[in-house]
Amino acid sequence: MKSIVMTAAGGPDVLQLVDGPDPIPDAGEVLVQVHAAGVNFMDIGVRQGKAWTHLPEPKTLGVEGAGRVVALGKDVESVKIGDRVAWVYAPGSYAERVVMPETSLVQVPDAIDDRTAAAIMMQGLTASHFATDFYPVQPGDFALVHAAAGGLGLLLTQIVKLRGGHVIGRVSSEEKVEIAKSAGADHVIVDTEGKFAEEAIRLSGGEGVHVVYDGSGPTTFQGSLDSLRRSGTFCWFGPVLGGPGPIDIMSLPRSIKLGYAVFFDHIHTPDLFRSHSARLFEWIEQGRLKVNIGGIYPLPEVRRAHEDMEGRRTTGKLLLLP
Repeated sequence: MKSIVMTAAGGPDVLQLVDGPDPIPDAGEVLVQVHAAGVNFMDIGVRQGKAWTHLPEPKTLGVEGAGRVVALGKDVESVKIGDRVAWVYAPGSYAERVVMPETSLVQVPDAIDDRTAAAIMMQGLTASHFATDFYPVQPGDFALVHAAAGGLGLLLTQIVKLRGGHVIGRVSSEEKVEIAKSAGADHVIVDTEGKFAEEAIRLSGGEGVHVVYDGSGPTTFQGSLDSLRRSGTFCWFGPVLGGPGPIDIMSLPRSIKLGYAVFFDHIHTPDLFRSHSARLFEWIEQGRLKVNIGGIYPLPEVRRAHEDMEGRRTTGKLLLLP
């Protein structure tokens, strides 16, 4: 079985393609043939030594994908051999086969292909958490979405629009404007220096936005803060790019609400995981949610996938094909 391991913390060069035996499922576990694995900023954080530091090297990267069940451990009841499944957090997903608890799996409807299923899991559930749970968008709300042409940004924009909100997207280049607009963004700001607040306020009618979704790191923090209206909500996420540093809570302006959103709080039980995944699949089947796959790489080309993502050269979701 081929898989991608990191041999040490560092750049893409620490990623190696190795061959080894298939993992064996224990009780309550399932062995899945991986048809597509998602690439996430979380994986880059692990590779850089910012997460999973308790695990020794070499360790296999990846947490998300879709495929087919090929073997069952004892006492598995929710899936059977041959089922098409997807998952959102199964460490070791950059591989031809991966073992995971059966509670980490959801069934994939026949109408949805493997690549789409793999592409929607982490970013789709994250976007759902942000727009329906962390800050439930209401009709007429203005939302500022950073990295609006990225995989998460495109899904988040669509879900905000599904809920009747207006989206002001921020992208890093002119080439990404039309991509963000194709997902439904009402306005798109091109910015790389964190100087977008004045325009966001103007586009939201002079009051500022109701909510800002910012996973772009410290550069944008102050601008996002300045973009909010009174009692607005600041949804901060994405640990890979770092935080803004210590915050004096008494310095926060305009009675805003600031929080760090983690998608596991959206799917903290197997039932929630299945129900929220089913809703995403239903939206896709109905044509209300479109998944943009911006790059597909053979498993051995994982270094290039990481380089492209880090270099901000991509839009949409990146996938590895074992």
